[in-house]
Amino acid sequence: MNSSPFYSEDHEAFRLVVRQFTEKEIVPHIAEWEEAGEVPRNLYKKAAAVGIFGDGFDAEYGGHGQRDAILRMVILQEVSAAGSGGVVASLLSNYIGLPPIQRFGSTEMQERVLASCLAGDRVAALAITEPSGGSDVSRIKTKAVRDGEDFVVNGQKTFITSGMYADFFTVAVRTGQEGPSGISLLLIEGDRSGLERTRLDKMGWLSSDTATLYFDDVRVPVSNLIGEEGTGFSAIVNNFNAERIDMAAQSIAFSRACFTEALEWSRERETFGKRLADHQVIRHKFVEMDRQINAAQAWCELLAWRLNQGDNPVAEIAELKVQATTTFEFCAREAAQILGGASYLKGSITERLYREVRVQAIGGGSEEIMRDLASRQLGI
Repeated sequence: MNSSPFYSEDHEAFRLVVRQFTEKEIVPHIAEWEEAGEVPRNLYKKAAAVGIFGDGFDAEYGGHGQRDAILRMVILQEVSAAGSGGVVASLLSNYIGLPPIQRFGSTEMQERVLASCLAGDRVAALAITEPSGGSDVSRIKTKAVRDGEDFVVNGQKTFITSGMYADFFTVAVRTGQEGPSGISLLLIEGDRSGLERTRLDKMGWLSSDTATLYFDDVRVPVSNLIGEEGTGFSAIVNNFNAERIDMAAQSIAFSRACFTEALEWSRERETFGKRLADHQVIRHKFVEMDRQINAAQAWCELLAWRLNQGDNPVAEIAELKVQATTTFEFCAREAAQILGGASYLKGSITERLYREVRVQAIGGGSEEIMRDLASRQLGI
């Protein structure tokens, strides 16, 4: 039982469910999925069966019935403990693709999309970033032009997680003039004529099917608007907070995974007549890693609790993401130093996570963007 006051008995019970799922259904298969470049479709069904997709979605569609930031953190960190960001990104892409539909979609859209995704039968993805830029959402170029009862969509999206797998895309499009007020969100089904996808090769997240999407005169019914026309920018911004604290929680768990693997190695490895762990310089590395991990974890728990109280700590979540990803970078480096040459061989958790540091630091808003956002929120 976790001694933190932020966790209830229900949180701890669900933690055990997700931990057992991760140990049985994910850990033994990561190397295979890294090689394949994707996770199997049946993993979504297995995850759905134990309720991993349910946080923040209505019970009538198979969700838990409310948003619980502490529970979300438990889910993310237990799955992340497996030590593969690619698996986490692919398996949990519903958590970035579906919230706008839950919050702003029509009842018909929710019934058609949410139930099938939460059951693991379909996969959702969020499509915001374009080849011309990502963080400056107000300048997106993909256009959706009204033609009768349809929108005709033309443009490109890139770095799209679950881009090859997704059955539904929540897509940012320009339906009006330049600037934020001209942006809308559209639900675009993956089998629409004129939609093409290209898989991207990456340094890390190898188990994640990341793609570029091409929209060439894709016709989408007006009824697929998510919310009102011209309100897409605010819906996107509202989605960012959850994505950023989610990425922070993942980064902290990845830091702990590096720490744990290095600690186990240091207790077995002998140098100069004694265990590696018995050298003072190595012990100090572990203390510093543990210190940074614990500090980031405590802050993450506090901010998740505040979100549950109805607070909206935008600046602190931005700062936390920086703290968590720099902690991850530090721990991945120190773990690699402790493992030595073993960290440079495929198959170790540290080798895999070392390659995934940068995507955690860039995805959802880079460290530079996060610092700038926090400074504006603080009135600096």
